[in-house]
Amino acid sequence: MSSSQPNRRDVLLGTTAAAAAAVATSAVPAEVLAAEDAAPRPARSNGPLNIVYFLVDNLGYGELGCYGGGILRGANTARIDAFAAEGLQLLNFAPEAECTPSRSALMTGRYAIRSGNHTVALAGDEGGLVAWERTIGDILSGKGYATACFGKWHIGASDGRWPTDHGFDEWYGPPRTWDECLWPEDPWYVPERDGVTSMLEGSKGGPIRPVKQLTLDVRREVDAEFLERSKAFMQRSVAEQRPFFLYFNHSLMHLPTIPRRSFKGKSGNGDWADCLLQLDADFGALLDTLDELGIADNTLVVLSGDNGPEEIELWRGHSGFFDGSYFTGMEGSLRTPCLVRYPGRVPPGRKSNDIVHITDMFSTLVAWAGAAVPNDRQIDGVDQTAFFEGRTETSAREGFPFWMGDVLYGVKWQNFKLSLYEQRYLTDPAKKLPTPRVINLLVDPKERTAFDLPYLHSWTTAHFGRIMKGFAESVQKEPLIPPGAALGHVPGRG
Repeated sequence: MSSSQPNRRDVLLGTTAAAAAAVATSAVPAEVLAAEDAAPRPARSNGPLNIVYFLVDNLGYGELGCYGGGILRGANTARIDAFAAEGLQLLNFAPEAECTPSRSALMTGRYAIRSGNHTVALAGDEGGLVAWERTIGDILSGKGYATACFGKWHIGASDGRWPTDHGFDEWYGPPRTWDECLWPEDPWYVPERDGVTSMLEGSKGGPIRPVKQLTLDVRREVDAEFLERSKAFMQRSVAEQRPFFLYFNHSLMHLPTIPRRSFKGKSGNGDWADCLLQLDADFGALLDTLDELGIADNTLVVLSGDNGPEEIELWRGHSGFFDGSYFTGMEGSLRTPCLVRYPGRVPPGRKSNDIVHITDMFSTLVAWAGAAVPNDRQIDGVDQTAFFEGRTETSAREGFPFWMGDVLYGVKWQNFKLSLYEQRYLTDPAKKLPTPRVINLLVDPKERTAFDLPYLHSWTTAHFGRIMKGFAESVQKEPLIPPGAALGHVPGRG
């Protein structure tokens, strides 16, 4: 980290000069306090609630038809677009800036910087979730749910940190991420010296076993494997009369974007569009399975991205209405599609531009399942059930801080953003701004002007400061877990 970037203490306890006065007098926001008194809502009266979370890798805001992409990206995403009309479409759903942080935040309901998972895990990284963390899988498993994770986990690749160590009955996927399928294509790669990445599988209480090497051919067909395993899991769960939680991690649109052979050339518009068609068809196949099993009306289905688009020359993702890519603080990084369908609970055909953070999905899913969030730790996710169900018109969250790694990049509050760094795309250098910049995203959605003249919006610093003060005070209550912490690490106890 360069000397111009804030150190960890600055990230935790500091805020900008513009917000300093507000910090001294503002109250702690509800969205960063532990949800200790959350009253769980019961499951639907006509049967137990099943949950399917379909997480799409590196899904840009401008890819799906219902978000302004679709045929403009060369592929009609008809199944996903129809699904969007059957529930709630979130236009301001905020992931974290990278894959590992977002998956950690989703699974734990905690900003990834709290768990030490705020950067992408690479080969040789022994970090990941410590045993103390509790995931959605842990909580729902404790409620009697059958649980399965298929696809990328990416928040732990060693014993004690696998999905099957964190509440999932079964798992099949790679230890880290999809670009490792390119290793065998690299003429400088020597497997005997450099190691081999394999597809892995395991069950709760048993060992994790290698199945086959992750190669380009395996990568190309892998989502079909996830789909077949998912169907079998849902069929078994229904036969056993158990509610289930299926965490389906689709490999697209992560590089390399290569379609299955059955989709190759199908769009007539190249591999990227073929992959969009494949993504749409795979999601549709899961929905069809719910219909075939007669459980669609009793199954909550969420489709979301894990961060913004690739935006790398060979694999050119698209952030649509906004600008920027993942690994930045731009809106293209801080917004990804999110669709929620829950028949009888979530009204169809609704859209909202209110902020919902990926940590909120933890608290909301747990509440809908009739469970309670842990009250012995800092939980950043807020329960959005009332908002999602239309019982309130506005989100339970007003804003959130955002980081790139452990560097605070800014704060969002309603339609305003306080930016501390300028970086539009992953490949651009990050420049610390000499003066923090307040952006009105309704006026300047692509974040192109230095100041929103004639207004400076300096009154917004009271809200930015309140959010950061709340986070700083929460860290005083519970220290951050450092990156690479030992499996048995407990905050405040080493």
